[in-house]
Amino acid sequence: MCGFIGMVDSGLVAARISTGLQTLQHRGQDSCGLFTFDGARFPGHRGLGLVRDVFDEDVVGSLPGGFGIGHVRYPTIGRGVVADAQPFFERRPGVLMAHNGNLTNYERLRERLMERSIHLLSSCDVEPMLCVFAEELMQRRRRNHTSHDVVAALRATYAVVEGAYSAVMVLEVDGEPTMVAFRDPRGIRPGVWGRRGDGFMVASESVALDALGFQQMGDLEPGKAIFFRPGQEPVVHDVETARPSPCVFESIYFSRPDSVEMGETVYERRLELGRRLARRWQRKGYDIDRVIPVPDTSRPAATAFAEEVRKPCREGFIKNRYSGRTFIMGDQESRESALRLKLNLIRSEFDGQRVLVIDDSIVRGTTVRRLLDLIWAQGPKSVHLAIHAPPVLNPCFYGIDMSTEEELAARRYLADGHRGSLSDEELAELEELWAKDLGVDSLTFLSVADLDGVFPKNRCAACFDGDYPLAIPEGQRASIRQDRTCGRLQPVAG
Repeated sequence: MCGFIGMVDSGLVAARISTGLQTLQHRGQDSCGLFTFDGARFPGHRGLGLVRDVFDEDVVGSLPGGFGIGHVRYPTIGRGVVADAQPFFERRPGVLMAHNGNLTNYERLRERLMERSIHLLSSCDVEPMLCVFAEELMQRRRRNHTSHDVVAALRATYAVVEGAYSAVMVLEVDGEPTMVAFRDPRGIRPGVWGRRGDGFMVASESVALDALGFQQMGDLEPGKAIFFRPGQEPVVHDVETARPSPCVFESIYFSRPDSVEMGETVYERRLELGRRLARRWQRKGYDIDRVIPVPDTSRPAATAFAEEVRKPCREGFIKNRYSGRTFIMGDQESRESALRLKLNLIRSEFDGQRVLVIDDSIVRGTTVRRLLDLIWAQGPKSVHLAIHAPPVLNPCFYGIDMSTEEELAARRYLADGHRGSLSDEELAELEELWAKDLGVDSLTFLSVADLDGVFPKNRCAACFDGDYPLAIPEGQRASIRQDRTCGRLQPVAG
């Protein structure tokens, strides 16, 4: 999972993009990049680390132009290489591009390009998409490309690029510098756009618009491309349509609570997840003294849960705000070390108390075990664990770092071959077995039916119910599994 910003304005944009990227830092902490376009050149800078460390005043001041793209990336197996940091630039015909998502047919695209003697310089999967688009555009005409050429090239790109992506690019179109934002036909990964005066901005989350004073105008529509130029009304073109299937894990875990997606704040959705989780937990007949969220994602759900069960919601964990997010660390040793730095506990909130701890999800299961060790060391009378998401049963192939079934802790409590949603009886059995294994008094997950009461009917929740909106052939799955299990350098999701 990554984050991007694109901006066009009549003034310089580099400093504002750098500021906006800091609001998306939660989406990626491994590397970042920022490139601009002044009508003639595409200067830029990329580096490893946080935005505040990579972009100082001198760097930002060296990037002229009223068009620009910035990006933050989270680590996967290919981490730690500046060559994988976005945005990417293609010299012919002069296109700058960044995206958030994952291309599932990366290997086929790489082979397709190799057949044309086009060599990739990174393991980042936005590079082959950029190369395919540039090649398609150059086939239409060698220079002076029109809007019609760009749309036609995008249609040809959509025909061969598979996966989930929201993207932005900057190039010259109709003789003018232009920013083009586009989203895959199913809209799995998020994207929004806004305006301020004569300028326009696109971003992975609306919080970036808020920070820079842009009024959010809406979501990037699935299967459409929007052309932006300062002082002109945006122009929307249809590229390819399909049933929209936005990812629910964005609202459950990744997105900031103050972000707005499809007209609703992530905060409101997490509140409702907490209410529904409380009703499910109440049917088990336990009693508790307090509800404690694991910061920060679970706070809204814990607040609503506590209101529903009429128990106090208390802060039991103090978070080191300068530590990273453990889920998006690249390896397990890093995740465990980060957890020790990330959280400290307030003993008085646990000692002798019946506590219910709320977290957003359990993926690999190792972090929750370490967390429970810390909790039991504080002397609670009983510990109940509640998760405001269903059990993660299936890998994600669309840009979230859980790509093999062997990684997923919930699968240890299911019969081999299970892929779909759990029945109420199956979920209850999983909760009982897993609670015993973890040593907690109870474990409660949200059901997929409750999830459907919070999110639109058309959504991607394949990690919970096995219903993939975009089919992933077994060959592609096998390639991803092999890359994961062998630890070889693999395509890096943007």
